[in-house]
Amino acid sequence: MGQKIRKILDGLYLGAGLVASLFLIAILVLILSQMLARWTGSVITGAPDYTGYCMAAASFLALPYALNKGAHIRVSLLLGVLGRFRRWGEIWCFGVASYLSVFFAYHAIKMTMASLKWHDISQGQDATPLWIPQIAMCVGTVILAISFIDHLISLIVTGDHNIKEDALSAHAE
Repeated sequence: MGQKIRKILDGLYLGAGLVASLFLIAILVLILSQMLARWTGSVITGAPDYTGYCMAAASFLALPYALNKGAHIRVSLLLGVLGRFRRWGEIWCFGVASYLSVFFAYHAIKMTMASLKWHDISQGQDATPLWIPQIAMCVGTVILAISFIDHLISLIVTGDHNIKEDALSAHAE
């Protein structure tokens, strides 16, 4: 059962990372189409706004994948000084991060619901209802909260947080 849940959670983080990469590709396509439009003397209305929405979506959706791969800035230097109390320091750090990520996800969802309720639209030429691009922020923060809680529980139960650090981070300690 535990391996199945681990596989599902790792797949969720990978899926969020893949969707984030699709938003990065969308940014490239939007920028290239804007360049081509300018060369031909035309304009793509709202393209800068959509590029910004894609950037926000890519950033928030990449957070859980980056955490799972050890790409976030961590307090490894401080934790290394704790010696035999390192595990307690990691539990404290993951506990605080879990709380803050749940807090952030809650307020991101609350803000998105308010944008939907008030029919809030962007101030750009595109006049997009803001709840639409805010959904990616909500999804990213919720998956990030799940990721922090996942790693906290794993650290408490097994003694390992399951963050797969890349080769550069592993050699830095």
